[in-house]
Amino acid sequence: MSLIKKLAGETALYGLSSVVGRLLSMMLVPFYTRVLETTNEYGAVIDLYATSAFIMVLFSYRMESAFFRFGTPAEDREKAFSTGMLSMLGTTALIAGALLVFAQPIAYALKYPQHPEYIRWFALMLAFDCLAELPFARLRLEQRPRRFVAIKLTNIAIYIGMNLFWLIFCPWAAKNGMGWVHAVWSPGLGVGYIFLSNLLASMVTLLLLSPQIRMIRWAFDRELWKKMVGYAAPLIIVSLAGIVDEMFSRSMLKYLLPGTAQENLGQVGIFGANYKLAALITLFTQAYRYAAEPFFFRHAQEKDALRTQAEVTKWFTISSAAGMLGILLFLDLVKYFIGPEYWGGLHVVPVLLAANLLLGVYYNFSIWYRLKDRTGLGAWISIAGAVITIGLNLVLIPIYGYTGAAWVTLICYAFMSAATWYTGQKHYPVPYQMGKMAAYVALVLVLWTISIVLSPMLNNWSILLWALRVLLFAVFVGVVYLLEIKRTSTG
Repeated sequence: MSLIKKLAGETALYGLSSVVGRLLSMMLVPFYTRVLETTNEYGAVIDLYATSAFIMVLFSYRMESAFFRFGTPAEDREKAFSTGMLSMLGTTALIAGALLVFAQPIAYALKYPQHPEYIRWFALMLAFDCLAELPFARLRLEQRPRRFVAIKLTNIAIYIGMNLFWLIFCPWAAKNGMGWVHAVWSPGLGVGYIFLSNLLASMVTLLLLSPQIRMIRWAFDRELWKKMVGYAAPLIIVSLAGIVDEMFSRSMLKYLLPGTAQENLGQVGIFGANYKLAALITLFTQAYRYAAEPFFFRHAQEKDALRTQAEVTKWFTISSAAGMLGILLFLDLVKYFIGPEYWGGLHVVPVLLAANLLLGVYYNFSIWYRLKDRTGLGAWISIAGAVITIGLNLVLIPIYGYTGAAWVTLICYAFMSAATWYTGQKHYPVPYQMGKMAAYVALVLVLWTISIVLSPMLNNWSILLWALRVLLFAVFVGVVYLLEIKRTSTG
């Protein structure tokens, strides 16, 4: 339990940047869905960030995971860090250069022929983000979460601040006769200012990481590099497949739906906004992942490592299930997170919540193949998940639109979590408490069903309706307390 408490403490610290920071960033969703004039404008934001997620994997090629693997021993850290950084400096220059040179044809292929500048901005943004990966990984490995948090929060503050400046203050200033504002703002650029805000934040972040970057020793170890790339190569496939699972539907809606490009982007915007609602439960997941990966590498050789991982996964599932239940019970309130014109997609939120919970469980199950250097097997599972995602989306999106895409996401993550658990039990038998984990998820569904059945009877008594929802959530918390906390303390 002491190790679990330590992981929880590190997760809480990383949460200042990932949970709090990402929450602040997500608060831009209600801002975008109200400030941007049409759903297709927000659809362009969702679409381009989905596309950039694929490219980011190619930029970074999972070198941070290789650094965790080969840089964990203190005596090997400098060599692993320098070799990884020098490799990424070279490849980043090549990829970013190609994107800058071919910006116009890429913009045409992505259906933004009038905006090649979007591609150029994303090329620079992704280059800066890529070069920040290993310095951030080093801070995590050296257990320096406070500096990590400070830089991440600075990134978020700049991004949000510049969004507010360009999308709120500048239009207001222009309307009130402040002529100087036209030197830094043009009304025709619109959503482009979202991308410029991100570019500026990424550039400042890299500058703040300069103390870590200056630790590079200009000596490239070719043999170590081969080992690092060999270790990371299957993880590249895992990441690309993961991006396919999460982003493919959002990227393909504009191609597979029967409407015009602008109409389809509107559907992308609606689906993307409701996906953000469901992704609220992943705020904790991100903080947990920052802390968990180096944590499990550091403690993999301890005698209770398997039991610790099982206990951590159980508590992760409980936390995610609680978040899922909270959103489901209070969806009438949570829906105001996005603009009213996006509420037509609320019916996919329960499906996407379940999908995101399974995705978090999959992250826990998948740690085994990194610890055991079986990343190739993890790659095959990810490829299978990607095949399921692509195949079912091609069939279901033309028929059911983004509703079909939501169900495909759930099916894919269910398969991947099951396959990773099954293979892990053969090669790294963590004693997961599968019965308890499934029972807590089932309890969420039962309590939500009770709310659905009873809510119509209480519509005329809103106080009673909200009291019912609070009571149902309290029941979940009470069951967790009785089965986990009280029983542990008395046992």
